[in-house]
Amino acid sequence: MNLELRHLRVVCAIAETGSVTKAASTLGLAQPALTAQLQRIERTLGGPLFERDRRGARPTALGELVLARARVLLPAMKGLQDEAARLAGQDGTLGRYRFGGVNSPILGRLVHRLTAEQPQAQLTTYASWSADELASLVAGGRLDFALTGVCGDAAPPTEFGLSWREVAVDPVLVLLPESHPMADRDEVGLADLRREQWVAAPGDGCFGDCFAAACARAGFTPRKVYETDVRGCMDLVDAGEAVALCQATFRPVAGLVTRRLAGTPLRWRLLLGWHPDSPAARVAESVLEHAVAAYTDSLAAHPDYLAWLLRHPDFGARTTPAHPGVRTA
Repeated sequence: MNLELRHLRVVCAIAETGSVTKAASTLGLAQPALTAQLQRIERTLGGPLFERDRRGARPTALGELVLARARVLLPAMKGLQDEAARLAGQDGTLGRYRFGGVNSPILGRLVHRLTAEQPQAQLTTYASWSADELASLVAGGRLDFALTGVCGDAAPPTEFGLSWREVAVDPVLVLLPESHPMADRDEVGLADLRREQWVAAPGDGCFGDCFAAACARAGFTPRKVYETDVRGCMDLVDAGEAVALCQATFRPVAGLVTRRLAGTPLRWRLLLGWHPDSPAARVAESVLEHAVAAYTDSLAAHPDYLAWLLRHPDFGARTTPAHPGVRTA
């Protein structure tokens, strides 16, 4: 592991609070995650940085050395960032936007909105099945933003020091062929699909623990799960060989229908992530607003779902309060 400025901030926070638990609260992290991060930092530096007992955490000799350097480096880097921001101008734009996405239903509309607002900006996109890969690329400065999703209350990747904000929360739907016996229903019980085979695209988190747990609550274990790309998923569903879970804003496809699962046993949270120390952080609120608007635009193709959202305000687009994103790692 290469030592980064965020690691120095962790060391300083522990020293200033005198406690790993208090430092975790200050940094907005779970205490076990901060403990694991401290252990990785200590392995990188070759020894313990703190003596920890019931009275708290006190720096070792190595810890004092690291703290002395960190207290010079962190203000210097902050000054550099401030000067760079002043030189670049604070007009709320970037010259380049680099987005990565995992099965994102709004990436195209988000790019369209930013291009219309900032025609001189360069926008690039990168697709990956792995949310961890995208988070790593953002943390390494090779991407500015990641658009990904997580199932239920699961956390986004926590190893890379990103800030994450919700764009929208949707119930997970089931994708059926029009000829399916349950295609004429408004809602389908998950237990009614116990005899079906399933298909999923790589990276679809709902086919991990969340999906298995939902099936267990419904009283069954899902049958074979095929894995293929999105086009292959649609082909298998169209052929009647499998059914699939899908996002609520899944683009309508001839011959296929989407149906809500009764009781909404699965939720999908669409997230936007960025690194808080990157240039992208100063425009993150603006990009988040565009992402929420892009999601709202996508609902035009789903009038039935839009009507459902009006009756279920806990779902749909998230508001964009003017406070910084929650640091999850």
